[in-house]
Amino acid sequence: MRTGVLARKVGMTRVYTPNREHNSVTVLKVPSSIVIGHRKTEVDGYNALILGFEKVNSKYLKKPQKEFFSKIKQEPLKKVKEFRVSKEKFVERGKSIISSHFVVGQYVDVRSDSIGKGFAGAMKRHNFGGLRASHGVSISHRAHGSTGHSQDPGKVFKGKKMAGHMGDKLRTMQNIEIIKADLENELLYLKGSIPGSKNSEVMVKKSVKNINKMTISEKQAAAEQAKKTPDKKKK
Repeated sequence: MRTGVLARKVGMTRVYTPNREHNSVTVLKVPSSIVIGHRKTEVDGYNALILGFEKVNSKYLKKPQKEFFSKIKQEPLKKVKEFRVSKEKFVERGKSIISSHFVVGQYVDVRSDSIGKGFAGAMKRHNFGGLRASHGVSISHRAHGSTGHSQDPGKVFKGKKMAGHMGDKLRTMQNIEIIKADLENELLYLKGSIPGSKNSEVMVKKSVKNINKMTISEKQAAAEQAKKTPDKKKK
């Protein structure tokens, strides 16, 4: 198990293949992260790397944070995150982890907060159909209808689909393919869209599921091979 990183969502664009087929991609900016500590099974019960991201002025830190960085003799960092790793994947303290940590064609899991959409009704939030748009329905066409029960049990159960706050949830998307990597500008291009608004934080780590899924380059090679293979004659 390898360590993950924190990245910033830049936005979306498209990437063209040599056959002029386009793929919608999400661009992530991967800042250089520094290994500032370890967690070991003998002491903490598990193996993990402690990574720090983005330098920050110490005046913006609280007293416990200042004491933490002064104790480990490390320049103040804006974010500190732990990533579980296997023992053989430990990285020495003080080393940097950059975008080359990931390779093109690799599948990763991404995790971030979805865009908040404020208070929403039942039709938008849960895809309800609403009430009948006919005579007799008095100014309640988009209402969700009755929610409670009669005297027994006489309450609304928790989790009932009703109007309320929509979005701003921590969401994980699995098995996202890395289409392209710009090592010079520390950018990763991930296939499709991922949760979050621009400049939001995204956690990227190796995919936890073993999948048999063809990458885009493998699909292109298979298509080219299929063109060269002659069709079988019908009997």
